[in-house]
Amino acid sequence: MEITPDAVTSFQQKNYEYFSQNQRSLPWRRTTNPYHILVSEVMLQQTQVTRVISKYQQFLNEFPDVNRLAATPLTHVLKVWSGLGYNRRAKYLRESAGIIKNKFAGRVPQTITELITLPGISHATAAAICAYAFNQPVVFIETNIRTVFLYEFFKDEQGISDKKIIPLVMSTLDRNHPREWYWALMDYGTYLKKTFGNPNIRSKEYMKQSKFAGSNRQIRGLILKVLLEKSALTRGQLTQLLERNLEQVSAILQQMEKEGLISQTGDQFVIKP
Repeated sequence: MEITPDAVTSFQQKNYEYFSQNQRSLPWRRTTNPYHILVSEVMLQQTQVTRVISKYQQFLNEFPDVNRLAATPLTHVLKVWSGLGYNRRAKYLRESAGIIKNKFAGRVPQTITELITLPGISHATAAAICAYAFNQPVVFIETNIRTVFLYEFFKDEQGISDKKIIPLVMSTLDRNHPREWYWALMDYGTYLKKTFGNPNIRSKEYMKQSKFAGSNRQIRGLILKVLLEKSALTRGQLTQLLERNLEQVSAILQQMEKEGLISQTGDQFVIKP
């Protein structure tokens, strides 16, 4: 889809007008510290803004820089992370801090190419860091950005791929003010979802989130929770405490061990140091 210069101007004005009246006050928007923005973007990957707000400053108080985070045992990092879910992100963030310390002299990389070499950093997360920390006119798409473009340019279409949306993101980007532009898109997208439902269901990339209760994701979180409380437990003890069947718990433990979240010492499982 091609877009005329007049249409670009109109679209930008519409977004900025909404933003000028409805800009969200978010703590990570009050800094350009690359480490702080790295932390916020990893937290925001799969967690709602309201939950991240309450945890963001606590995390930075505990781990004010990459050196402190890299030097802290995983058990403590997971305790501070508790409540955000998807706990692998805490492990990845700690590992990223170590890489930044050792490979990048303690400075968060400034390019997408380098950022995506860090554990758990996708292209979208890397680009967001470049936009928000370094004000670079990069092109990326995530759920709120996708919402805006689906609503404005593909109102009556189904199965829209990101490949169709990306050229529009590129052509409408305010290259002089990329940081503020993406803030505006994010806030407008949030408003659209709350007001008109989720246009992302018309995206080819849309995947309905599975039920949390009883899911492997819930059990993974419970395993980490009890191991943080009890330090070490056997497979049988975990199965009994979680009131789940042995086969399911065993499969999840195997996967968590493979990911480096836990390790087995004798017949007991512990959080990996």
